[in-house]
Amino acid sequence: VVQAQTMTKPDYTTAKTRISADYKGDKAACASMAGNNKDICVEQAKGKEKVARAELEYSYTAKDTDRNKVLVAKAESTYAVAKERCDDKAGNAKDVCRSEAKAVETKALAQAKLGKEIVSAEKDATTDMKDADYKVAIEKCDALAGDAKSSCVTAAKAKFGKN
Repeated sequence: VVQAQTMTKPDYTTAKTRISADYKGDKAACASMAGNNKDICVEQAKGKEKVARAELEYSYTAKDTDRNKVLVAKAESTYAVAKERCDDKAGNAKDVCRSEAKAVETKALAQAKLGKEIVSAEKDATTDMKDADYKVAIEKCDALAGDAKSSCVTAAKAKFGKN
């Protein structure tokens, strides 16, 4: 996975244009091929573009959801190429090849989903811990009176981002 970092809008636009140009070049390179080799080449070009776009988006936004989209793009692209490679086989060997390719994709998508759920769980846990700490701080303020209590509550609200 690409290291998340913010980039400027012009850099983002330039990178997007480069990805499109690379895709056109990769796809053009497939034109001289024939049969399944051409199909595999085209799927590889599509997959490379899809992953590059997902990585670019993640580099631009640094959002966890976009990081997850990189993992999904990689899984789907790998599967599309693997499935295309299976077309060189016949009968049961082709069926087995496709089943193996699908199993690899399913595992990769499950890992992406697990990563997404872990991030969500971490955020929920952080919120719960912050709320618990806030309640403790407010409880400590209750032992005070007057301006001291008021200042304590204001400080606790500021510290824990409460209104």
